[in-house]
Amino acid sequence: MDWLDRHLRVDAIDTHIDPGYPVARAIITHGHADHARAGHGQVLATAETIEIMKLRYGADCAGHFQALAYGEPLTIDGFTVTLFPAGHILGSAQVAIDHGGRRVVITGDYKTEPDRTAPAFELVPCDVFVTEATFGLPVFRHGPASDEIAKLLASVAANPGRCHVVGTYALGKAQRVLSLLRAAGYDKPVFIHGALDKLCCYYQDKGIALGPLVPVAGRDRAELRDSIVLAPPGALKDQWSRRLPDPVIAYASGWMSIRQRAKQSRVELPLVLSDHADWRELTATIPATGAEEIWITHGREDALQHWCESQGLFAKPLSLHGREEEAGE
Repeated sequence: MDWLDRHLRVDAIDTHIDPGYPVARAIITHGHADHARAGHGQVLATAETIEIMKLRYGADCAGHFQALAYGEPLTIDGFTVTLFPAGHILGSAQVAIDHGGRRVVITGDYKTEPDRTAPAFELVPCDVFVTEATFGLPVFRHGPASDEIAKLLASVAANPGRCHVVGTYALGKAQRVLSLLRAAGYDKPVFIHGALDKLCCYYQDKGIALGPLVPVAGRDRAELRDSIVLAPPGALKDQWSRRLPDPVIAYASGWMSIRQRAKQSRVELPLVLSDHADWRELTATIPATGAEEIWITHGREDALQHWCESQGLFAKPLSLHGREEEAGE
């Protein structure tokens, strides 16, 4: 591919995809901080990603924004850009670029498991497929999300009087946990840390039902017994969590499939809930695209490269810096 470099920059139109530093022109796949940064001159993204960036960084976090709907082609000096759903979080997009009869698809972060809080991943045939590999090892085979929520609700029933506090990333994971709880029939108010409030309100404004939410601030210990509380992972370890009544510490993350991680974080109830493709999703999606060339942006690059080569596909790791494996995991 002679018009897209290993830093995901199209030199001919001076455009970067998810750059880790301020640039003149950026296409942003989604609103997580390791992909969406402030300070760009021009930003092209879905309307939701733009709104999320403004919520997180301020209305003037870029010089100019242009929203592009899913499936709507935009031609820039002979290069056609089209965004397709990535299934990762609300507004997340794959970036398809067509030029000279060839198509590249840059996924950003993605998952193919159904999620009521994000448009479903759309398979896009292409010549070059640029994929993440956050969970790119055969050991990562995540089960149904509904099973993890059932585990949480079973623990609530089995531990009367205790508060269950669930560590969730503020953007995407918290809202997905809430949606899954409601789908499982849990209709009681869920208490939330103040750091989650703004983005939960944004999802609700977009018509995503999260049910009744109550701020933890100002509630006494008695009110929090037998409840579920959502909080950012950092709050599980600080003084904020110590005021909760006999808390059961839970953590919703794809990394909770590694027992040592859960143990190190003093997690009593690990919930294996990932917003990234696991090994089975990665190895099913790659051949389904029809691409003969696979670029791997970040994650467990070596294992996925080896698997691709065993399938007769050319694959290379890009080893991009600045992609945080904890972000939106």
